[in-house]
Parts: sequence; C-alpha cells; structure tokens
Amino acid sequence: MSFDNKIHISFPSSPRNTAFARICTSAFIAPLDPSISDISDIKTAVSEAVTNCVVHAYEDSSGIIEMDMALEGRTFLVSIKDFGCGMENIERSMRPLYTTKPDEERTGMGFTIMEAFMDNVDVFSEKGRGTTVKMLKYIPEGRKSHE
Repeated sequence: MSFDNKIHISFPSSPRNTAFARICTSAFIAPLDPSISDISDIKTAVSEAVTNCVVHAYEDSSGIIEMDMALEGRTFLVSIKDFGCGMENIERSMRPLYTTKPDEERTGMGFTIMEAFMDNVDVFSEKGRGTTVKMLKYIPEGRKSHE
C-alpha cells in the first residue's frame, strides 16, 4: 500500500489529549476538503477510540497512546493503539451497551459509534499487552464544505 501522506503521534493517556487527537485528525484530513459531516464523523470516532484508551486501557494509571494516520487517495486510515490491559473478549466488548464500568455511567456505545461513523473498524487486542483500533473512512470528492 502506498500512502500519499502519513503521520505518527504519541501522547499520554490523559483525558485532555482526546481534544488534541481530534484537532490533529481534522488538520490531517483538511487537504481533502471533507464535508463538515465527514469531519464530524471522523473526529467522533477518533474521540471514542482515544477515550477507550484513557478510560479502560490503563485502569487507574497512565500510559502512552499511539495514533497513526494515513491517506491513500481519498481514503483516510487511522490506527489508535494502547499498551494497557487489553480485552479478554473483543466480540463481547464491541456489543452495544456493554461496559466494564457501569458505576462510572459509561454507555457502552463507543465501538458502536465508531462503526456507525466509519466505513470499517477492526479491533485487535491481547490481554496484558494492549489494544489497537484500526478505522477507515472514504472521503468523497466534490462535497460542499458547508454541508
């Protein structure tokens, strides 16, 4: 696969860095002149993936989140990776309304939202080694920026 552009970013698993990841994502896809709707969808999916790292991966400690973004033509690829606790059962974790933190008023809709807003979502996880969420979104040409 040849990429028109790619970038790698590492940042601490702090809630304030969710906004940072969203801003970086918007700036990275800007050359494609995406619609407001596409920008919003992508930023929301990225936000959900980073939030999962912050809330679930490192439990009550902190760690590193790695975000890789790439463009291949009009296809946006993003990978968000943590090195935390990992998931025992990916399929169960991706079910709507499933949460491991019901006492914290978590909705369990993170993966459902990612899947709704992106064209493809793949999740890889290994207990004790971390989780990687890879998402893909095709950004159509010729859309109006003010949609």
